[in-house]
Amino acid sequence: MAKKVNSPAPAKPRAKTAKTVPAPPEAATLEQALKQLESLGNEVTRKQNAKWAAGGIQPGAKQFGVKHGDIRALAKKIGPDHALAMSLWETRNVDAQLLAVLLVKPRDLSDREVDWLVRSITFGWVADWLTNYVVKQHADKEALRQRWMADEDRWAARAGWSLTAERVVKDPDGLDPAALLDRIESEMGTSDPAAQWTMNSTLAEIGIHIGAGLL
Repeated sequence: MAKKVNSPAPAKPRAKTAKTVPAPPEAATLEQALKQLESLGNEVTRKQNAKWAAGGIQPGAKQFGVKHGDIRALAKKIGPDHALAMSLWETRNVDAQLLAVLLVKPRDLSDREVDWLVRSITFGWVADWLTNYVVKQHADKEALRQRWMADEDRWAARAGWSLTAERVVKDPDGLDPAALLDRIESEMGTSDPAAQWTMNSTLAEIGIHIGAGLL
């Protein structure tokens, strides 16, 4: 009589091993961020910054001379960090302020804080980054624009004219182009070079978007 062959018991399914989730990176400290910036600095960039025409490095400000591409890469590595951004800004280091612009959260800033940032700028490049990446994203930018257009502070005036150039392009209703042209004609020659830069931008945008007949 043939022996009965017992079928092997079905193998028990193995329990799925949970994927290991990498721990989030620790938040960078001010000291760490400054050390990384310093390590990226170079003499060529420092000389270029020192020669920058419209709104050069301000008295009392410092710099490491970091290339903008390296600052952007570092900002991506750190990620948005509003508290760190504000601490970086207060160092009055040009490279630290550029990094701060990329880390700050515009929605977390009050209009008073935005005004303070603009008035404490250390360098023309910082002014442009701050205006484009922070000020133009802020909910109160129109109220700030109107205030800055009547301000004697060089950086406030620069930001005011930059926002005006943007309005000429995107939302010209309510603007008086003729009055703006009169101001540019009468004030350009005596205005600070930092403000002249964005006054010229406004002049160009009026000619392009509203009409050369006004010029």
